[in-house]
Amino acid sequence: MGFAAHFFFAPTPQETNMEELQRTIETRLKGQEPAIEVLLAERVSAGKVRLVIDHPAGVDLELCGRVTNHLRPLLTEFGLEVSSPGPERPLTKPEHFRRFVGRRLRIRTTETIDGRRSFAGELVAASEREVTVAVEGGLISFPYAVIGRSNLVEG
Repeated sequence: MGFAAHFFFAPTPQETNMEELQRTIETRLKGQEPAIEVLLAERVSAGKVRLVIDHPAGVDLELCGRVTNHLRPLLTEFGLEVSSPGPERPLTKPEHFRRFVGRRLRIRTTETIDGRRSFAGELVAASEREVTVAVEGGLISFPYAVIGRSNLVEG
């Protein structure tokens, strides 16, 4: 699912702070449809942003269209792709990790840890500061600051 649209922001697409963009989108959607949760806003190319959303009743094409319409005033600088989280849901906030303790996930770090930057295993704990994952060979704790990307995995 996806819709072509554009965001208006003064910085160039390369300079836009994705955290700031996500907060702007979250604020706008809270005023329109408070039940929508923005899981992730990520740049997928120089001119395109992917927005992954969730809703208690699920995400369908109609909801993606409504989200695009709610964001229309922001749409002039970027292409916008709105989608559901799918089975490999991104985990970006402490509450996401806490909700899925016991499930398998993949974490890609921003820095090398034990000679690696990609880890997969069972999420065994999640605090406000870090997550702990059971990987082959033991437990590893990852401070949120070093997690570049994380998502659930099947199996």
